[in-house]
Amino acid sequence: MLTTLQRIVEVVNQAPDLDSALRAIVNRVRAALGSDVCSVYLADHDRQEFVLMATEGLKLDTHQRVSLQFGEGLISLAAQREEPLNFANAAEHPNFKLVESVGEEAYRAMLVAPIIHQRKVLGVLAVQQKKARAFSGEEEAFVVTLAAQLAAVIAHAEAKGLVTGQHSPWLRNLTGLAGAPGVAIGQAFIGKPAATLSSVVPRRTEYPWREIHKFRKAVLQTRMELRSLAEQVAEYVAEDTLAIFDVYQGMLDAASLGDAVEKKIKDGWMAQTAVKMVVEDFVAQFEGLDDPYLRERAVDVRDLGQRILSYLQERNGAQQSFPESCILVADEVTASMLASVPRDKLQGLVSLHGSANSHAAIMARSMGIPAVFGINEVPLTYLSERELIVDGYSGDVFVNPPAQLLEEYEVLRNEELELAAIVAEGRDQPAQTEDGVRVSLQVNAGMNVEHGQDRWGHYEGIGLYRTEIPFMMRERFPTEKEQLDLYRQTLRAHKKVPVVMRTLDIGGDKPLPYFPIQEENPFLGWRGIRMTLDHPEIFLVQVRAMLRASVGYENLNILLPMITTLDEVDEATRLINQAYFEVRNELAQSDKQEQLTRPLVGVMVEVPALLYQLEAVAKKVDFFSVGTNDLTQYLFAVDRNNARVASLYDTYNPALLHALQHIVERCEELRKPVSVCGEMAGDPGGALLLVAMGYRTLSMSTHNLDKIRWILRHVDSNVLQVLLTQALSCSHPDQVRRLVTLKLEALGLGGFVRAGK
Repeated sequence: MLTTLQRIVEVVNQAPDLDSALRAIVNRVRAALGSDVCSVYLADHDRQEFVLMATEGLKLDTHQRVSLQFGEGLISLAAQREEPLNFANAAEHPNFKLVESVGEEAYRAMLVAPIIHQRKVLGVLAVQQKKARAFSGEEEAFVVTLAAQLAAVIAHAEAKGLVTGQHSPWLRNLTGLAGAPGVAIGQAFIGKPAATLSSVVPRRTEYPWREIHKFRKAVLQTRMELRSLAEQVAEYVAEDTLAIFDVYQGMLDAASLGDAVEKKIKDGWMAQTAVKMVVEDFVAQFEGLDDPYLRERAVDVRDLGQRILSYLQERNGAQQSFPESCILVADEVTASMLASVPRDKLQGLVSLHGSANSHAAIMARSMGIPAVFGINEVPLTYLSERELIVDGYSGDVFVNPPAQLLEEYEVLRNEELELAAIVAEGRDQPAQTEDGVRVSLQVNAGMNVEHGQDRWGHYEGIGLYRTEIPFMMRERFPTEKEQLDLYRQTLRAHKKVPVVMRTLDIGGDKPLPYFPIQEENPFLGWRGIRMTLDHPEIFLVQVRAMLRASVGYENLNILLPMITTLDEVDEATRLINQAYFEVRNELAQSDKQEQLTRPLVGVMVEVPALLYQLEAVAKKVDFFSVGTNDLTQYLFAVDRNNARVASLYDTYNPALLHALQHIVERCEELRKPVSVCGEMAGDPGGALLLVAMGYRTLSMSTHNLDKIRWILRHVDSNVLQVLLTQALSCSHPDQVRRLVTLKLEALGLGGFVRAGK
C-alpha cells in the first residue's frame, strides 16, 4: 500500500491543474482498493454545500453540477465529525441521502474521509462498493492518509491558479501576508536579479591581485548604481527610509563584506567564488535569527551580493521595459529592485517570499505602494503578464479578475487616495484623543537614522533603537570608536527628543559570524542580557560608546533586553555605573569642559517571569518598555515563524490583553513610566486597546505614525474604555478582532483596517 500511495501522491503533485489531480486520485484509488466508486466532494462555504468535483464509477456529465447541502448525507456527517466513517451498508444509516442523478442506488458499502487543512474541512473523499462489507483497517488508513495528502493540494490549488473546472466553487486568487496597505490594479511584471549566487561554480585562481582588482571595480560600480537608485526614489520616499541605501553602502565597506571577500580571494579563490562564499555565509547567519526585523536583512545581503556578481559577470547593461500600470512580482522583491521601477508606473508589488519586516516592505509603505508577501505556493511564471488586483489589507491577490470585481476595487482605490490626503493634513498635530488624553508617539529604528525626520510629522522620541546590525555586518566586534560614531549620529539627529538605545540583543538565536554559539534550543537560551553579562568586556565597550556619544546631547536612555531576574538588573546597572564613572573621569581629565549626564535605565518586559517581579525591579530602574513581539511568543510558547503554530501568535488573544493590563496597572501603582515598542503599538486596533489600558507612550515604525495619530485624534477615551471592557471579556482572539473592527467601522475609521475609505 505504501508504494501505491507514494505513486498516487507523485501523480497528483505533477498534475497540471486541480481537475486533473482529482481525476487522477479517483481513478487510482478505485484501482488500488478494487472498489466500484471513488469520488471527491469539495466544500463551497459560501453556498454551504459539498460539490461533486470528480468521480470514477458514478455518472457525472461534463456540465452537470451535483451537490449536497451542508448537513445532508454521510458526506456532511464525515465533515461534521471530522473523522473517517466506515459503513457496511450505507443505505441503512439514518443520515444517508441518495443522489439519484448519478446512479448511486446500486452501491452499499461506503468509506468517507474528511479532507482537512489547518482545521478547516475542504472536502470529503468517498469510496463505495456494490457488495455490502466493512472496509478493512488497512483500506481505511490508506484513504485517510491520502485525504491528508490531498488537503495540501486542494488548499494551495487556488493560489497556484489550478482551479479551472466548471464545478469550481472558488474565485481564482492568491492569499499571502499583508505587507503594505492599499489597493493596486495593474499588469504583473516579473522582476529577476541580473545574476544569482547559486549559479556560481567555485573556481580557484593563480592571480589573486587581478581578482581583487575586479572585485573592487564591481564594488565601485555597485556603489554608483545604489546611489543612482537612491536619487531616483528620494523625491517620493521618506528620508528615514532612504537610510536603507546607507545600510547597503555600509555593507560594502571594507569592515563588512569587503575584507571578508578579499581574504577569500587571497586564499586562492576567484572573485565570483569569494563573493558567493562570503555572502552565503552572511545570509545563513541572518536567516538563523529570531528577531524578524534582523532576519530580513538576509534579503539585503543576498541582493547586494548578486548586484556585485552581476558586475563581475558584466550582465548589467540591459534596459527593462515596464507596463504602464506595473505590479512588480518577484521571488523575493528587494528594496533596490523596487527602486528600479519608475514611480509613475509602479502600482503595487507581490513577493513570493519575504515578510512585512523586509526593506522592500518598509520602502513600499513609505512610498504608499500596496504590497503582499509570502505567496510561496505559486510558480512565478504563472503570474507573468497577468492582470492583478493587490489588496494590501487582506493579503489577497486576484488573478485575471472579472469586470465586476475590477470595478469594485477601482472605487475602493479612489477612496484610498481621498483618505490618504485627509490623514496627511494632520501630520504635524500631537496625538491626543477628542477628550484631551495625550499619547506620546515614538519611533522604532534599527538603521542609520541620521536622515532628516521632518517628514515624520509630530513624534516625541526614538522609543527603540536596535544596536545589533553593526555587530552583525563585521568580521569582528566593532570598536568603541566605531560604535561611538554611529550612536552619536543618532543622538545628534534626534537631539531634541529622548533616544532609547537597547543594549546588544544577540545570542544563540542571533549568532554573530565571528562568535558562533551552538545550542539545542537557542530561542530559550544564551541571548540578550544573558550573553552580554557573561561577557562584560562587550557590554562595557558598548555602554561606554553610548555614554561618550551622549555628551552634549543629554537625550540617551539605555534599555536592557531579555531581563528575567533581579540579579541581571543588579549586575547590568553595576556595569553601567562603572562605565559612567570611567567616562566622567576621562572627561574631567581632558581639556574640554564637557559634562556627562547619567542616562535613564530601563528594562524590556518580554519574559513572562518579569510580570511577577515588577515591584522589585521598579526599585532599581527608571522605566519599563513592553516588547509585545517576544512577550507574545514566550507567553504562548510559540515561534511565529513556524507555519504550523504561527496561528497561535495573536496579539488579540485575551490572555495577552490581560497580561498587558496587569503590567500597566502595576506600573501606575509603582509610579514608573511604561511604553510599548512592539508591533502591536502600530496596529490601529492594538493602539486603541493599549491606550484604553492606560499606556501613554507607543513606539512604532515610521509608516504607522500618521494613521495612529489620526485615529487617536478621532476617538474619545471613554469609548475606548467600553471597548476594552468588552475585549477583556472575550474568550477568543477572533472575537476581539471582530469587536475592534466593528468599533473602528462605527467610528468612521474602518478605512484603516480594510480597503476603501
